[in-house]
Amino acid sequence: MEIKKINYYQPVRIWLLIMIILVFFMIVVGGLTRLTDSGLSITEWELFKGILPPFTNNAWINYFNLYKEIPQFKLVYPSMTLDEFKIIFLWEYFHRLLGRVIGLMFLIPLIYFSIKKTIDKKTLYILYFIFALILFQGVLGWYMVESGLVNNTSVSHYRLSLHLLFAFIIISFLIWNYLNFKNEKKKIFFNSKNIFTKILFLFILIQIIVGAFVSGLDAGLIYQTWPKMNLSYFPDDVDFSKLEFSYLFNNQSFVQFLHRSLAYFIVLFVIIVGIKIFNEKKTRYLKSYFIVLSVLFIQVLLGILTLISGLNLYLASMHQITSVILVIAVLNLNHKLS
Repeated sequence: MEIKKINYYQPVRIWLLIMIILVFFMIVVGGLTRLTDSGLSITEWELFKGILPPFTNNAWINYFNLYKEIPQFKLVYPSMTLDEFKIIFLWEYFHRLLGRVIGLMFLIPLIYFSIKKTIDKKTLYILYFIFALILFQGVLGWYMVESGLVNNTSVSHYRLSLHLLFAFIIISFLIWNYLNFKNEKKKIFFNSKNIFTKILFLFILIQIIVGAFVSGLDAGLIYQTWPKMNLSYFPDDVDFSKLEFSYLFNNQSFVQFLHRSLAYFIVLFVIIVGIKIFNEKKTRYLKSYFIVLSVLFIQVLLGILTLISGLNLYLASMHQITSVILVIAVLNLNHKLS
């Protein structure tokens, strides 16, 4: 496929890099919000009203009283104090505030670049599509929160995984377009070149979804041993004769087993990709490949340490942060090979 040159425009490149950093922090803060059980602390969407945090004691008490009405408080944290509530509230508040900042920081420069006609039309359409994804992600966020306000003590792990998946889709679009501007080449991801690295990216997205299932179901709280799951490589409390989707993907043990198994498979697949690159004598891409391999091993190690540490908050957060870095590294390798 012919690769067309595009005009190098540094302000666009800087803007895209800033957006990548902002979405990166959004994913990190979102992960910490989940790990600290803070996501249900604000029980209303408050699209405009919630821009400013509560400043008075009465405002804090009002938010706390709303939180007291949901199952998470009644069944999980009935003894929570107002000062403890403020901590989880602020995690969710900053997560939502960062979402608003991302929307404005994306839209305003995009309109400016559109008026100035500094970006070709095809790329401009893609960038407006990314903005639509950002808006949709905000709606998904509330859709996720809503699932934990009435009958459940936490959000639906299906909705959580969907919310996280779209966050990674957004940052992936941003990274790919940034690499196009940085390298002054207009490449498309979906082409017939280097299918293996594209499949690798797909597997990593699937693993991110399963990881969200693990987080949403608190599946890391069981079988905190490695390499075996207690005394076996297979969880002994899963009936593998039941192949119903609802049974398997609502089962903590199976979801953790699947997350482990996918990690082993991805490591093997990355090694195969490296052998393929070496056999095809594409040695100029080996540096980018070894970055992928190194980040992957760190990611797996952090996952193991998170599990056997009893879900240490810092290790769990680093495990998620490394997943973003891994996606960046795989996309960079894909871009070079495309």
